[in-house]
Amino acid sequence: MSEAAPQAQWRAALAEGRFLLQRARGSGTIFFPPRLAEPRSGDTDWEWIEASGFGTIHAVTVIHPRPPEPPRAVALVDLDEEVRLMSEVEGLPAEDIAIGLRVRARIGERDGAPILLFQAA
Repeated sequence: MSEAAPQAQWRAALAEGRFLLQRARGSGTIFFPPRLAEPRSGDTDWEWIEASGFGTIHAVTVIHPRPPEPPRAVALVDLDEEVRLMSEVEGLPAEDIAIGLRVRARIGERDGAPILLFQAA
């Protein structure tokens, strides 16, 4: 990958169909969102790893846009790699998306840009 900022590198990988996370080489800590250094130690020696893509809904909120747009669920997802991120969950009625639901990531597209989405596993 290039010497671009970690966020740009992450987005470029997403555009290639890859969901990556950062792992500190010294501690093995996996972290997200992309940043220049491990959050607690400040260690700048890290690497990219492929995420499993699996996780569990930690919290969810349903957004009710103006009709005719259907409601959509935005969730905090605890990945199996023990990092948490926020994204939309699709493929189920918003009211069926609950805390504890197992989900799997997929890379979609919105407004011409890749986006990380989740669906029931």
